[in-house]
Amino acid sequence: MIKFLIDEDMPRSTAKILRTKGYEALDVRDLGLRGKNDNEIFKFAQKEKAVILTGDLGFGNLLHFPVGSHSGIVIAHFPNEVSTSELNNQIIKAFETLAEIDFMGNLIILEPWKIRIRRK
Repeated sequence: MIKFLIDEDMPRSTAKILRTKGYEALDVRDLGLRGKNDNEIFKFAQKEKAVILTGDLGFGNLLHFPVGSHSGIVIAHFPNEVSTSELNNQIIKAFETLAEIDFMGNLIILEPWKIRIRRK
């Protein structure tokens, strides 16, 4: 099963929802990583073999975080007007359409009703 590291810019409820769907989900706020920079979050995720789930577009920088050099990065790129429940709902629906292989080493961008994957 896929393990996710939930960045602090995501709702706290996201980790809980993922756990109810059978995923392992760690929240940076529960791990003493709140306020850490992207590189520190990235290093921790790789040590844990976890896919980063974030709203931070900086993780989409392919020069800094090249595809294939990590366990996976998912950027949830949604307007601020989207409610937390709708955001979580769209994340779960997207994940239900993806296989584990789609995450590993790849960059996934989730947008309202759209999934883009940059593969290794």
